Order: sequence, then structure tokens, then C-alpha cells
Amino acid sequence: MTDETVLSAEGLGKRYGGRGSARRRGDGWALRGCTFALPAGRVCALVGPNGAGKSTLLALAAGLLPATEGTVRAPAREHLAYVAQEKPLYPQLTVAETLRMGRELNPGRWDVAAAERITAELDPDARVRELSGGRRTRVALALALGKRPGLLLLDEPMADLDPLARRQLMGVLMADAAERGTTVVMSSHILTELEGACDHLLLVDGGRVRLDGAIDELVAAHAVLRGPVADLAPHTVVESRTTGRQLTALVRREGRIEGPWQTSVPTLEDLVLAHLRPEGASV
Repeated sequence: MTDETVLSAEGLGKRYGGRGSARRRGDGWALRGCTFALPAGRVCALVGPNGAGKSTLLALAAGLLPATEGTVRAPAREHLAYVAQEKPLYPQLTVAETLRMGRELNPGRWDVAAAERITAELDPDARVRELSGGRRTRVALALALGKRPGLLLLDEPMADLDPLARRQLMGVLMADAAERGTTVVMSSHILTELEGACDHLLLVDGGRVRLDGAIDELVAAHAVLRGPVADLAPHTVVESRTTGRQLTALVRREGRIEGPWQTSVPTLEDLVLAHLRPEGASV
């Protein structure tokens, strides 16, 4: 782990001209005013609701989309791997031919062992078009890891895998990242899965970054308070709800917490869901 920044954005924005989720918002912007910095060696959870701009951010970072405004800085293509939700592969190729293509496109860098660990249970002579969604995911991840990237971008990589396969592949990914010091950015809707694997959080909502930082630091900066209804100043209320005379609130800590409160540490899910609601909202 170093303090070197591997991926960063400054005022980054992408406008699609009124298509898709941006059109539903009515302004055409899928991402706007996006600023963050990701240190080397981090495993980053990229989270947010559908249409928040996560896929757009990853595609911009991969250099597959031009930015409408602002800048994004990422490693050169040969040091970066990107697995899109669609897992685009050549359907007519076999598993073995696909991996051979990866080796030939990355001379001097291809890691045979890393690729074979992911595809060990697949028939090398099976054509990609014959594979299930989960097996195609394995091939796509094998291509990405075999490249030995410094930055690995994964857009909902485990969405079409069963729970056991997700756990197995997540273990392989995390072990490989730890061994090589790979920086990983992974979007997912399964927060409990990310909590055990990631050490950095990038929360995107409405095309903007809401939270960016090391997960342990973000968690430590917040607290869940339970107790009688009372003034929570000087702490900033992120989310609160009242049941009878009982108040439960997630707050940003501003110094020492005093008062008749039961205090607990929020989970990653607590933090994310609270910040996805309007600040100070009651539910």
C-alpha cells in the first residue's frame, strides 16, 4: 500500500444527450462534477443506485468514453483491465482460443497461471457462445487477470454467478490483488459481499460522488445513536427515524458524543443507505 494515486478525477462529467438514465433525470448528465482520488493498492467498492453513473464512471476510467467536461487520470491501457457488465467476448472462439488471444495481445505480460485458476473447471474446447452467463464471466475475468493489470475495473462482475461461485471467485480476485498489489475498483449491489473484500468506498448518487475514502476512516467518522428524542447538535444528522419516544440516528461525529445515547459502529450498509437519502431525512 502506498500513497500514490492510481485513479483520479477532477470535475469529471459525461453527457449523453438525453438517453437512458440521464434522460430520465431530464438534464442529459449521467455524471457531473465527479472528483476523487484512489490510492494504489486499494480495493474500492463503487456503489450507488441504478442510474447513478457507476458504469459511466468505469467506462470513462477505462478510456472507452470521452469526457464531456473535467478530467480523469488512469494508467495506460496496457496496465489497465476492464470487465464490463455485458462481458463482451468473441462467441465463435473456444475457451482455449480466447485465452491464447489474451496471451498474444499481451506479450511479455500474460500470466498463464492466473488465467487458468479462473477457468480450471471449464472445458477448453467449449465455444464461448455455448457457455452459461456465469461461465462467460469466468472467461472474461481470466482475460482481465491474465493481463496482470495495475488497475482492474469490474462492473457488476459477479451478478450472474451463484452465491458459492461468487465467494470462490471473489477469493481468487482478492488473493491475486493482495499478491500483486493490484488496485481494484468493483461495482456491486451486494453490499455485504463488498464489506468483507473492500477497503475503500466510492459512493455515487445522481451522477455525483457522495462519499470517497478509506472504509475504516469513513465508518469511524460516523456513529449510530439510539435513545430518547433529543437535540443531536453538534453532530450532523445523516439519517434519523423516530419510533414512539425512541430516536435512532446515523450521525457524522463532531467531537465526543455525550448524552443519553447507546452508541454503535455503523456497518458499510448502514453508511451507504443513509447517505443515499437526503441529508437529515427521517424515515
